[in-house]
Amino acid sequence: MRIANLSFAAGPHGLLAAVAELEAQLGVKFRDGGFHPRFGTRNNILPLLNGHYLEVVEVLEHPAAEKAMFGQAVRARTESGGGWLGWAVEVDDMTPLEERLQREAGVGSRHFPDGRLLEWEQIGVRGFASDPQLPFFLKWSSEPSTHPSALGPSEVELVKIYIAGSRQRVSDWLGFDLVDSFDGVEFKFISPNGQPGLDAAKFKTPQGTVKI
Repeated sequence: MRIANLSFAAGPHGLLAAVAELEAQLGVKFRDGGFHPRFGTRNNILPLLNGHYLEVVEVLEHPAAEKAMFGQAVRARTESGGGWLGWAVEVDDMTPLEERLQREAGVGSRHFPDGRLLEWEQIGVRGFASDPQLPFFLKWSSEPSTHPSALGPSEVELVKIYIAGSRQRVSDWLGFDLVDSFDGVEFKFISPNGQPGLDAAKFKTPQGTVKI
C-alpha cells in the first residue's frame, strides 16, 4: 500500500477560489484534472513528489452527484464551508479488500482536458464518508503516464498528515499497524474524542514548510 492523494473540498465560492488560495499558500500552480462523470465532480490537481498528489474537488449540479457516495461527501463538505475532505491509499490488488469489506470495487474514470482517459477501481468510499479519518482505496487501471502525480514536475513534497481520530481505528481499517511514518510521510493523530477526519497537512515547498 502507498499513499495516493489528499482531497480538499472547494468551499461555497467554488473550485477556482479554493485553488487560488492553495496556490498562494504553496507557491505553485495546480492543473485542470477534468470531470468525473460517475461521481458528478471535477477537480484540479497538484502533482507532488514521491508519487503523491493533492486534489481540490468540487461537486457539480449533475445527476451522478446525487447517487454517488463520493459526490455526496464532497457536497456535504462544501456546504459546511469546504476544507480537507480525506485521503486515499493506492493498492496493487483489490481482491483482499473486496473480501474483507464484503463488496466489489467500483469503477471510476476521468477525461483530462487533453482527451486522455484515466481509469481506476476504488473501494471503501462508504467507510470514508461515514468516518472521514479513514482512507478509501484506489487501484489504477490506466497507463502510469496518466497517473495524476505524473501530470508534471513538482517541487512540493507531502511530509506530514494530521488526523483527528484514532490510530487504532485507522490501523484496523488499513489492515496493518499505522506507525509514526508510512510511505515516507509522518502521521500525527490528534483530538481522539473530537470530530474525526483529515485535520491538516504539512508540505515542503521551495519557499519553506507550509501547514494547511
